[in-house]
Amino acid sequence: MPKFCANLTWLFTELPFLERFAAAKEAGFDAVEVLFPYDVNAQDIVNELSKHELQMVLINCPPPNYTGGEQGFAAVPGLEQRFRKDFLRALRYAKTLGAQHLHIMSGVAEGAAAKEAFVTNLRWASIEAPDQSLTIEPINNETMPGYFLNSFDLGRDIVTAVDAPNLKLQFDTFHAAKITGDVLGTWEAMRDVTAHIQVAQIPDRGEPDQGEVDYPAFFESLDAQGYQGWVAGEYKPRAATADGLGWIAG
Repeated sequence: MPKFCANLTWLFTELPFLERFAAAKEAGFDAVEVLFPYDVNAQDIVNELSKHELQMVLINCPPPNYTGGEQGFAAVPGLEQRFRKDFLRALRYAKTLGAQHLHIMSGVAEGAAAKEAFVTNLRWASIEAPDQSLTIEPINNETMPGYFLNSFDLGRDIVTAVDAPNLKLQFDTFHAAKITGDVLGTWEAMRDVTAHIQVAQIPDRGEPDQGEVDYPAFFESLDAQGYQGWVAGEYKPRAATADGLGWIAG
């Protein structure tokens, strides 16, 4: 089976944030990810990671002041200087946590100027942080209306244009289903440029244990393909998180 990690923004939300790390470890996870951890003291998170022998796989950026703000802005023309400032803040936070991946959000934008801004910002970031894995994630416009990176083909185009060894795609099965209607086919087309996977069932974004995608078969195919990355559970539990983790065992 692949390596599974828990998204603590979505899972174990019945507990206060800092208590979710212990719950994840008790449930059998060796790694976690957190979308926007910036309102928590980084050292408090480091302490929980160390205490429970957990790895931080991924955090999002920018911006650190996400709550109530933009859904990223890396593809918004005219905000290049703001992007650089907030990227460096997020990078320091990621390094403190030992985050393997830093997901750069494009934000709401459209057109050729947005693509140029996104490519320019990503090229700068990849050079500024050559030892940090960076990811970009196609997100469907139903979940995030107007989000610039709303296509997997566009995601591949961006990765190709930036041409940096530390930039890859982040593949979310829920968004793949919404965008293309073909999760497995999209994975086959994108796996060579993908560094990280997130899973949820379709259509309700619940546990990946029933619905449109045969997840046991998908996980077996990842093993057969030699996928070495993490597979994160990023879904909305139907009840208590611990009661819905049978999908990990297949």
